Formats: sequence, structure tokens, C-alpha cells
Amino acid sequence: MRKKTTITILALLLFSCLLAQDRTFMVHTIAFYNTENLFDTINNPKTNDEEFLPAGEYFWNSGKYQHKLDNIAEVLADIGSDTNPDPPSIIGLAEVENRQVLEDLVQNPKLAKISYGIIHFDSPDRRGIDVALLYDKKKFRPESYKSIPLVFTVDEKGRIVKNVPDTIPDKKYRKYFTRSQLLVTGLLEGEEFSFIVSHWPSRGGGEKKTRPYRDAAGELNRKIVDSLYKINPKAKIVTMGDFNDGPYNNSVRKELAAKDRKEQVKPLELYNPMGELARSGMGSVAYRDNWDIFDQIVLSEPIIHDDFNTLEFWKAGVYNKTYITQTSGKYKGYPLRTWDGEVGYSDHFPVYVYLIKEIKK
Repeated sequence: MRKKTTITILALLLFSCLLAQDRTFMVHTIAFYNTENLFDTINNPKTNDEEFLPAGEYFWNSGKYQHKLDNIAEVLADIGSDTNPDPPSIIGLAEVENRQVLEDLVQNPKLAKISYGIIHFDSPDRRGIDVALLYDKKKFRPESYKSIPLVFTVDEKGRIVKNVPDTIPDKKYRKYFTRSQLLVTGLLEGEEFSFIVSHWPSRGGGEKKTRPYRDAAGELNRKIVDSLYKINPKAKIVTMGDFNDGPYNNSVRKELAAKDRKEQVKPLELYNPMGELARSGMGSVAYRDNWDIFDQIVLSEPIIHDDFNTLEFWKAGVYNKTYITQTSGKYKGYPLRTWDGEVGYSDHFPVYVYLIKEIKK
């Protein structure tokens, strides 16, 4: 399988000014996809999943559930295939309801032959939606993983309050729990990589009002990155997710401190290749005919060297093929989501990066 991959990559790189004609490379695709409500049909009394039940708003039955699984599996199997014939080695997912939907997904006929492993924790999201990591067992071996909670102290108006004295009455403040961030460390082709998967708080209620929540998510993400850098200043870290903000927003640019111009990135810093895609007009989500890239994959500095003696970043993309796109009507060009009883794919396009390494002859 790897031989096929390296030959394909070589053919596509023949005309690249970066890479010489007589060099061959192994390639790994790393992808992230917000699956938009990948729910089963079973009621969970601890979460607000009523919309996705047979008697709910979407009349979510086994047929629709299976259709949704087929759609998501089709996308995951094809991401990055324009360059790499192998499906992604690592996939971060958001908006999955539980472990069982992930089991059903990886056992789908379109994915079953890949033998994906699953890393997932239930998070305290009130709708029950979680993040997860899928990995090709032939290429990645997880060595440690944990769920890192994101908890705020908020006042009566939902505003985040820091450094609350213990003497303040509990009734004045409350704890607000949202989606946890998943950290997985392991070996990808024998090289240690850490992957962080997260789904930052939404803009429901208004961008400005909810901005502090995403800033806090970015701050937590950065703390995780810094903890890894402290252990190893040359750590290879990939942090990905639906940030509900663009590369230019405060949560990403300041709190996460991800730079979107490669030449500006110094040791112990982060590079966000999605910034360049955003400047070129590409997007993963659309709202009122405005495109943005909320779905992002951010890389630590050791991954962006250009010698390719180890697995390093080559390029990034948005997977926006026609079959997952609205082709007519008011929302022509938007992601093809589930709407008006019709099962679609998602309201997000997936994003991906290629990591490549030269194979010495």
C-alpha cells in the first residue's frame, strides 16, 4: 500500500519547485470533520437528544441513521484522495453522540477495511455531542490519551468570572461545563506525535457575547500545547477542531497564539496553514453568503521544516467536492446538510493536511 502512495506523490510533485524530480515520499493525510449531529436513534435521558429520535423534529429513524453513517463514511474514505490514495491516517471528529455511533461508523463497509481505532470520552455537553479521534491501526500506535475539561465560572448573566473568592456565596456564581478537549499521544510511523481534538463553544447568542467562551477554549488549548513543549521543545503537535472562530479571531491568533504565515513561526510556536486558505477565499462554513474557516488544523514548529527527513507539513486543503455541496437553490455552494427531512452530510466541509517524509534510496 505504501508503494502506491509514494509513487502517486512523486508523480504529483514532479512539477513542484519545492521538491526535486528524483525524490520519493511517504505521505499521511490528517483530517478533521465536524459531522453535524451524528446521533443514533436511542434516547439518552441525561442529554438533550430529543430532536434525533423517531418522534423528534427530524423523525430520526434507523434508515436515516444508516444513511447518515454511509454519507460520513464516504467522505472520510475519500479525504485527500486527490494526492494520497490511502484514506486519512488520523481523523479528528466533532459532533458525535457517543462511542456506539463511532463503532457503527468504523464498521461501515466504506471504512471497515481500513481498521480504524477509536479514542473517545463522553463530555459534559448538554446535547451530548463529543469529539473523538480515529486512527489507522497500521500506521499509528496510541501510547497515552486523556480528556481535559473546559469549565468556566459564570455569573447570573453568563459572563465568565475569574479568581472568585471562596467567601462569595455560591448562589451568585455557577460552574459552566462545555465540551472537553481530547489529547492523544502516540507513534505515527515511529515518530512521536500529539493530537489535540476540540470543539470550541458556539456563537449561539451572538458572536460578541460568546467570544469569552472561545477565548477560554483557546487559552486551554494553548496550555495543553505548552505542557507538551515543556516536556519536549521539539514536540510534534497537531491541534485541530471546529474553533467556531476564524484564523484571525482573538481566540486563535492571541489565546492559541497560532501564526498564519509560516516564515513568522519561531521555536515553541504554532503555525496555522488555514490562514492562507482563508486569505485565498476558501471556507469550511458559510453564513449569509459569507465564508469562513472555523475548522482548522494547527501545527507545532518542528512539523513545518522543509527538509522532510521526518514527517513534515506539505500542504493543507478544504475538502469541498460537489457531491457534499448544495447544487441549487438559495444555499447553492453551501455544504449539503440534513434539512427538510433529507439526510445530508454536514454543515461543515472537512479540512486536511498532508505530512510527508522523504524515502531515502
